[in-house]
Amino acid sequence: MNQNFDRRTVLRRVAAGALAAAAWLGVTSTSATAQAANPITIGFSMSLTGPLAPNGKSSLLAMKIWEDDVNAKGGLAGRPVKLIYYDDQSNPALVPQIYTKLLDVDKVNLVVSAYATNMIAPAMPIVIQKNKLFMGLFGTGVNEKFKYPKYFSMIPMGPNPKPAFTKGYFDVAMAQNPKPTTIAIASVDAEFGQNVADGARENAKAAGLKVVYDRKYPPTTTDFTSIIRAIQASNADIVVICSYPLDSVGMVRSINEIGYKPKMIGGAMVGLQSTVFKTQLGPMLNGIVNYDMWVPAKTMEFPGVMDLIKKYQARAAAEGVDPLGYYMPPWAYAYLQVLGQAIDATKSVDDNVLAEYMRKSSFTTVVGDIKFGPEGEWTESRVLEVQFQGIENNDLDQFRKLSTQVIVSPEKYQSGKVIYPYADAKK
Repeated sequence: MNQNFDRRTVLRRVAAGALAAAAWLGVTSTSATAQAANPITIGFSMSLTGPLAPNGKSSLLAMKIWEDDVNAKGGLAGRPVKLIYYDDQSNPALVPQIYTKLLDVDKVNLVVSAYATNMIAPAMPIVIQKNKLFMGLFGTGVNEKFKYPKYFSMIPMGPNPKPAFTKGYFDVAMAQNPKPTTIAIASVDAEFGQNVADGARENAKAAGLKVVYDRKYPPTTTDFTSIIRAIQASNADIVVICSYPLDSVGMVRSINEIGYKPKMIGGAMVGLQSTVFKTQLGPMLNGIVNYDMWVPAKTMEFPGVMDLIKKYQARAAAEGVDPLGYYMPPWAYAYLQVLGQAIDATKSVDDNVLAEYMRKSSFTTVVGDIKFGPEGEWTESRVLEVQFQGIENNDLDQFRKLSTQVIVSPEKYQSGKVIYPYADAKK
């Protein structure tokens, strides 16, 4: 009897142990499943309508590709990632409420910025108040006043972002013979335009150029003829224009309609990097020397970037975005790459932990290796100057060729020589 009892007891205990183990495994499995299903949420606003939409929409597609790539590899720190975003309509006034909603209602783990200085600046007070890490996408000098230690900038301006934006333009101009002696500066009266114009003035002073025209225009301006005529009347050798996309298009049209031909013109015209505007303007772009951030030159084929461009172009038509994706997509993908690498390295989504790691680390991205300085800017500048050359019509395919968008500075990335003066490039 005792033997039977003992056997039954053992069997019951084994069965009970098995049930307990099964229950424990069930709890563990459920917990692991819950953890896996609990995504790391990254919130942001993006300009999907309004004048900034061409660049905003192409940025968003690149960010979606990053999301897909990361999740296909198992996520970050064992968790999937999920992007949560709202259209800011290219309207800075909508940005604070969007970030308030993301943080207070959606309760996202992390936030990143929309595209462009004018959209980043109004988010900063909310982000600072909430003590959140913040990565900016193409913001010029945004953190100069705030000096917020958890801000990191994805734009290759280096430690002095305002003058860096046009430094290459001045380098090209002052290398000509004879050197220019006078300059005109026209800038949109908005955060971006004034930051870049400040930098242009610094560069002009350093180059010993006399400023003969320096005026800002309202962001609501639609007719640029009077502005170009006034610049023409100043008889400046070179002209720096600090404009946003629709302004840039209007400026180029007016320059061509009037037949204005200074020795060099361009500098800081946002929008001329986008395919939609290139195909609109076609040969009117010839001769303009303007900043750019990435073009598919051999010198700029950083690890993974051409694979990204291939994926982007395969999806561009269906998404209704820039068909080439040379301007914003590499950078929008890269700023999430940096964030992702920090999360993987620290196994954390804590803003303080991530910020501390990012301040002392280097990152390998599709736009090259990156290290951040004290105010969150790159430790080194790498702004390109590109001249439009030999554009014959409005066809898209010609803009796939590097011969129509020649890198003229810096020397390390050069793909050709500048045609100077501007009138010669118009022939």
